[in-house]
Amino acid sequence: MSEALVIIGNGMAAARLVEELSSKALGRYAIAVVGEEPALAYNRVLLSSVLAGDIDKGEIDLKPALWWRKHGVTLRYGCKASAIDTARKVVKLADDKNVPYSKLVIATGSRALSLPLPGADLAGVHTFRDISDVEQLARLGADRKRVVVIGGGLLGLEAAYGLVKRGGHVTLAHVMDRLMERQLDADGGALLARLVERKGVRVLLNASATRIHGQRTVQAVEFRDGSILDADAVVFAVGVKPNVDLAREAGLATNRGVLVDDALMTNLEGVFALGECAEHRGVCYGLVEPAYEQARVLAANLAGRTAAYAGSVVATNLKVSGVGVFSAGDFMGGESAQRIVYSDARTGAYKKLVIDHDRLVGAVLIGDTGAALSYLDLIRGGVDVGPSRDELMFGDLAELRKAA
Repeated sequence: MSEALVIIGNGMAAARLVEELSSKALGRYAIAVVGEEPALAYNRVLLSSVLAGDIDKGEIDLKPALWWRKHGVTLRYGCKASAIDTARKVVKLADDKNVPYSKLVIATGSRALSLPLPGADLAGVHTFRDISDVEQLARLGADRKRVVVIGGGLLGLEAAYGLVKRGGHVTLAHVMDRLMERQLDADGGALLARLVERKGVRVLLNASATRIHGQRTVQAVEFRDGSILDADAVVFAVGVKPNVDLAREAGLATNRGVLVDDALMTNLEGVFALGECAEHRGVCYGLVEPAYEQARVLAANLAGRTAAYAGSVVATNLKVSGVGVFSAGDFMGGESAQRIVYSDARTGAYKKLVIDHDRLVGAVLIGDTGAALSYLDLIRGGVDVGPSRDELMFGDLAELRKAA
């Protein structure tokens, strides 16, 4: 008889786990997926493309409904899990129904953060996190509204670019001295800012918002230096917070995320967590690739094999506001590191490689990111690049990749 496996969360991590289980443990589990969002699991990475109007929202579903049925998965989306009774091994739903489990996976993801500014509760203040947010932002752009996007990380840049493509008048305000400071060095961030402004987004750096002005709706944004910028809407893109309330209330050990070991197990036997809500060795990963790596490991363990997750090399490889950006590993480097840099502001190209003890440990590419996966393989593989140091920037990387 199949064992009852319940997954709380209907996002990309949950979908990949089910896919991995379908090949590793077919028939072993009767799987039920419970998701609060009223939609099939979709590719959240492509939300920016939907906002920009490049693709339709129907194109981002990860799997059609038929696929889930074919694999015997019971889907309960648009249905919030309200509590977990670990003693009785039951997930309680908001509609007062109970779903029993033998094994449980927490994949509740994250939620968008807002800043606690005066005026943050006015109509016209938005976040950029899910498909409903995208629909609201698309209308702002179509109505040619003046929008201030607060936050110069990946989400802020994508929101700003999408709004401009829809027709909005957009200012991107970032509190730091460069865009994407977690992924780019100062020179790379400066180049990205110039390229983004060429796309029609006004960029303000070292800009700390202190108040949103308005009666019932947004009218302006005030900054720490006293300047005031007229606006019809504000979009907060200042980060995410793992959804751990449900797990914490059930007695699971949490910190910023749900604490898991190398098997992705929590402090309770038979209860696991993965994706953005999981904290492994002190790290909560907010990227898709680590969640997929975790799904492979967890699926193997659920299939009765032995597998361990040792952490992920964080990498970003995306179109950011229409500009190719890749960042991986230790892109700043320590005292012993050598940095090789190529920059061409005219063509919008930037490449930085960081080598330490004959190993490529970090890389940043802006503009031409064609070699991104090759560099990522070298970083993850710890390949000795010493003999090929001179060719590493522009040479053929195929032979080196074979050693990864």
